[in-house]
Amino acid sequence: MPASGAWQYPLAAMLRNLCDAHNHLQDERLAPHLPDILTALPAAGISACVVNGTSEADWPRVAALARAHPDLIIPSFGLHPWQAHQRSPDWLDLLTEQLHAFPHAGLGECGLDRWIPNHDLPEQTAVFLAQLDLATRLDRPLSIHCLQAWGPLLDLLRDHPRPRRGILLHSYGGSAEMIPLFAALGAYFSFSGYFLEPRKEATRLAFRQIPDDRLLLETDAPDMLPPENLRQHPLTSLDGKALNHPANLPAIAEGLAKLRSIDPDQLIALTTNNFHRFFR
Repeated sequence: MPASGAWQYPLAAMLRNLCDAHNHLQDERLAPHLPDILTALPAAGISACVVNGTSEADWPRVAALARAHPDLIIPSFGLHPWQAHQRSPDWLDLLTEQLHAFPHAGLGECGLDRWIPNHDLPEQTAVFLAQLDLATRLDRPLSIHCLQAWGPLLDLLRDHPRPRRGILLHSYGGSAEMIPLFAALGAYFSFSGYFLEPRKEATRLAFRQIPDDRLLLETDAPDMLPPENLRQHPLTSLDGKALNHPANLPAIAEGLAKLRSIDPDQLIALTTNNFHRFFR
């Protein structure tokens, strides 16, 4: 049972058709809890989730999860900008092999990040453009990570071909003013529970401006924790640190529905339709 004061969603929410556009079920921090997590997801009304690889090292774990749970998990394989400097000479060939092995898989998580210390933006850019080109040639869903590099990302997307189905700016943290510019390039924008923290007001205001047909939900589990009172499924790592349980998605949906002043079921219906349009 949740701790006293924790947010609780009604029984009806457990029958909803929720879709998580971005998480990391392959993360080793979740491994001890994975059987319980996989049981909790359908019980929370979550019918599909996209599991994003971040490096050559974790792509096999993503693939194994997708093979074991094909009705729940959509795999996505990518090289995260934090891992770009650790890539092997054959990384792009290995990535291409994974995408051919899973014709319905996405590409990502990939992108640009000027927040990390000692970042190498030219190296990140080269790695990102190789993945953008691959996603475009195969027309795969592309999940993009961006921190403190929204201007360079916008320029790259303007100057290069993009997948026909569009792109996903996961956990979008850019300005409200840039939303129509990215939307014109085919962008979808996913909302995570971390944005419900009181200090993220500017991001919440930006998400009020996103068109209905470009809005998605995500957990980014085990990271991007929602506020403590919204953690319906408390979870900790083996060293005692709080983790984001992917079954917290109903609370995130409720929070975004309140933010946009619409009925939660309406919010879930439109984000689920958007999810299947983009990922399927």
